[in-house]
Amino acid sequence: MPLQTFLDDLYQTLAAKRGGDPETSYTARLLASGTPKIAQKVGEEGLEVALAAVQQDKAATVYELADLFYHVLVLCLNQGIHPDDIVAELQRRST
Repeated sequence: MPLQTFLDDLYQTLAAKRGGDPETSYTARLLASGTPKIAQKVGEEGLEVALAAVQQDKAATVYELADLFYHVLVLCLNQGIHPDDIVAELQRRST
């Protein structure tokens, strides 16, 4: 599955969890916590990616990148940004 398709599907899955039960859904709990907490998690995950990369630990880097992608998508959802908006910006930069 192409990355863009997967990210769009994951985004839709996360959107469906908005307003869900924070007791049973980490995504619902994170969205309910608001922008500062979500942004904090993005920062933490970014740092963890950098640390794993510096240690040249490929498996840990992949694991942390997955966490970062997830938290970035939650932040996007929170901010009303669709993954297509990011793709469009990347395409604009590549021309």
